Amino acid sequence: MIAVTIPLLLVLLFLVNWVQTAPGRGEVIALNPEDRVQQVTALVPGRVEKWFVVDGQQVKKGDPIARIIDNDPDLLVRLGAEREQVIAQIAAAEQAMATARLDVNRYSQLYAEGLAARRDYEGAQIKVAELNAKLAETRAKLSKVDIALGRQSAQLVRAPHDGRIQSLNTAAGATLVSAGDMLATLAPDNAQRVVELLVDGRDVALVRKGQPVRLHFEGWPAIQFSGWPSVAQGMFDGRVLTIDPSAQTSGLFRVLVEPMPGKPAWPDNNFVRLGSKVRGWIQMETVTIGYELWRQLNDFPLEFPTPVDPGPYKGTAAKALSDKAGTKAKGSKSAGYDSEYGSEDGK
Repeated sequence: MIAVTIPLLLVLLFLVNWVQTAPGRGEVIALNPEDRVQQVTALVPGRVEKWFVVDGQQVKKGDPIARIIDNDPDLLVRLGAEREQVIAQIAAAEQAMATARLDVNRYSQLYAEGLAARRDYEGAQIKVAELNAKLAETRAKLSKVDIALGRQSAQLVRAPHDGRIQSLNTAAGATLVSAGDMLATLAPDNAQRVVELLVDGRDVALVRKGQPVRLHFEGWPAIQFSGWPSVAQGMFDGRVLTIDPSAQTSGLFRVLVEPMPGKPAWPDNNFVRLGSKVRGWIQMETVTIGYELWRQLNDFPLEFPTPVDPGPYKGTAAKALSDKAGTKAKGSKSAGYDSEYGSEDGK
C-alpha cells in the first residue's frame, strides 16, 4: 500500500498544476472620489429653518436641501442698510477728493506766481493724501459688507451633484449649527465601482497590475476552490487595477480591482451596492502543488516573542538576555523571507 501511495503523492506534488492565489477581503467603492458618499455641510452658522428633502429622495445637482437662517432675523436688513450707508460715504469721499485735487492745482499755480505760500500748497497736497486713504478705507468696508451678504446668500444649501439622500441630520433643525456641521449624507448614482481588497504582505510581492481576480460579493451564492478557478460557481471576474506602494495601518496592502473586460458584468447596483463586503482571490502564476506548498511553508518560523527565564540573572543582565533572544527570532524570519523570494526570482 505504501509503495503505491508514495509514487501517487509524488505525482500529485510535482505534476499537478496549481494556480497561486493571494486572498483578500475588502469592499466595493467608487473609483472617482466625487462619486463616493459625501457629507453636505452648512456653509454659514445659524439654525435650519426648513428641509426640502427627505431620506431616500433622489436629487439633482443644485437642488435645495435645507435653508439656514441666522440667529439674528434682521441681519440681512441691517447689512443692506449698512451697505447703502457705505456707498453714500464713498460718493461723498469721491466728491471731496475731486474738490481737493482742484485746490492742489489752484495752489500750485498761485505758488508758481508767488501769490500763495508754500505751506498752503503743501497743505492742499496733504489733504488729498488723507482723503485718498479715507476713500480706500471706505471701499474696503464696502467689500467686507458684500462678503457678509454673500455668506448669508449661502443660507440655501444645495446638492453638490446628482444622487440620493442617504440620511439627514434632523437634530440640526432644533439646535444651532456652525459652519462645517454635517446636514445630510448624499450617495451618488451610477458610480464606477471597483473593489478594494486588503492583501497580506507575504503575497503582495507576487501581485502585478492586470492579473485576473475572482470575486465573491457579500450575499451572492458562490463556490470557490482556491487553485482551480475552473470549478468556481457564482464568482465574478476582475483584474488588478493598482497596488498601493505602502501598507495600511493594519499592515495589509490595498489592491484596487476593476471589472474584467469581456467577462460577465458584476451584479447590478441594486444587488451589490457601495460598501458591500467582498472576498477576492488574485490569480498569479501556475505552478505545481509541491512548489506552492513549499512557498507557503517557507514563511515559517513566524516572529513570536520568546519568553526568557532570567534564572540567576537580574536587572540589566536579564534585559540583555531577552533582547538577544528577540534578535535571534527576527533573524530566523528574515532568512525565511530571503529563501522564499530568492527562489521566486530564480523560478
